[in-house]
Amino acid sequence: MHVPLTIGDFLERAALVHGADRVAIVDEPDVPGSLGAITYAEMHDRARGMALALDAMGVAHGERVAIVSPNSARFLISYFGVSGFGRILVPVNFRLNSDEVAYIVEHSGASVLLVDPEIEESLAGVSAKVRLLLDGNEDAELFAPAPGDAQPARWEGDEAATCSINYTSGTTARPKGVQLTHRNCWLNAAVFGWHTTVSDRDTLLHTLPMFHCNGWGMPYAVTAMGGRHVVMRKIDGEEILARIEREGVTMLCGAPAVVAAILGAAAARRERGEEVPGRGTVRMVVAGAPPPSKTIEAVETELGWEFIQIYGLTETTPLLTINRAPSEWDDLDSSARASMLSRAGVPAVGVRMRIDGDGEILARTNHVFDGYWEQPAETAKALEGGWFHTGDGGYLDGPYTVIADRKKDVIITGGENVSSIEVEDCLYQHAAVAEAAVIGVPDDKWGETVKALVVLRPGAVATEEELIEFCRARLAHFKAPTSVELRDGLTRTATGKLQKYKLRQTYWEGQDRKVN
Repeated sequence: MHVPLTIGDFLERAALVHGADRVAIVDEPDVPGSLGAITYAEMHDRARGMALALDAMGVAHGERVAIVSPNSARFLISYFGVSGFGRILVPVNFRLNSDEVAYIVEHSGASVLLVDPEIEESLAGVSAKVRLLLDGNEDAELFAPAPGDAQPARWEGDEAATCSINYTSGTTARPKGVQLTHRNCWLNAAVFGWHTTVSDRDTLLHTLPMFHCNGWGMPYAVTAMGGRHVVMRKIDGEEILARIEREGVTMLCGAPAVVAAILGAAAARRERGEEVPGRGTVRMVVAGAPPPSKTIEAVETELGWEFIQIYGLTETTPLLTINRAPSEWDDLDSSARASMLSRAGVPAVGVRMRIDGDGEILARTNHVFDGYWEQPAETAKALEGGWFHTGDGGYLDGPYTVIADRKKDVIITGGENVSSIEVEDCLYQHAAVAEAAVIGVPDDKWGETVKALVVLRPGAVATEEELIEFCRARLAHFKAPTSVELRDGLTRTATGKLQKYKLRQTYWEGQDRKVN
């Protein structure tokens, strides 16, 4: 018997098993459109109601619904109300500027655009066939519970169908739309949940943006098991600790910058003589960049939380490797254990990893995406030879993958991908800029940060501050350089190419890898 794997399975099961007896979501309080605390029965009814409303709007199966919003219960319901009933969710990074969002909405062909009230004004020029504000009023019908046993238009579940299109910055100036299938998302969630031992006793604090590769699939995994979701819109270290204390949080995910915020808040609590919650009960999954081993050690000793590191990309849904301390490490001292945990990890179940002759990390798994939306040439390049080319350089340490360098022109800062080419294109629009090279350099807070090396035109004048502000006015702020170095020239090869690995060398001296 072959039963298609579709993500609607997860919420259907949770509603059947837990129904009205268990709170599914605790929404962010005191914001427009907050749903408060809702049960799994209500979550399922609202997802079903969303599908019915899309039917009434004439949005056919396979059409795209874009959502631009910080974390919210409405976002969480949309995973299921859109994709679970045969349409395609397009989660958009709410930190992007209006032009960037407009490109994604147009490129994906989204017929519905859902916008959070907080960013309504900044996205005033972005439109779609249907545009709704996520304020509890304009979108009231879209998120109303389905009446009685009313059922949406039947969708013949297809695990090969696209579940979501997640846009990511890469080696091109424009973001690429990563098509993740239901099979990709289902298996990623199951394997991720298996490795991190997600159960019905878990409470997940959503410190990871829901747009980010569908929250790494953890919203699916926790829902499937009937765990509780606690929504958090903005990252604040002290507020994270307060929610852990108040809601009994057992699990959270995030980039190293989130870890830094938590450690800072915990230190402030200790100075005030206050308790830091979660010792022995919280586990934190970290990805986006490998944190320093000292940071890992602080999580496990100062906080008393379990540290789990994963590695993956949006194109791999994202799970490729996982580093969770095995029993053999139980007797290691904290420093040695942290050093072992600093590697990307061993292959997750169903994943194969290898390093090619150029030192690039390749992967093969059911989690690998279906292709880039309307970009067949880029798809063929990424999947050449039947393996996914990650664009990261590294090596194998026994079964462990170690990330040592970025082969692609991508910088990962605070867990966000930044295309160096996109930033360079922006700098070249400045009248004073003759040459520009953008690289990632180490940063204690963000892991890596964006640095621009700039050569000015003869006789032209521009300051570091001016060039940074020029970029901030045209790009999402996280993409703009945090520093600019003016140079007389940039060394190139005989064929005129920049060798960025050489440009980065000065800034990464003394480190055994070129990522942070």
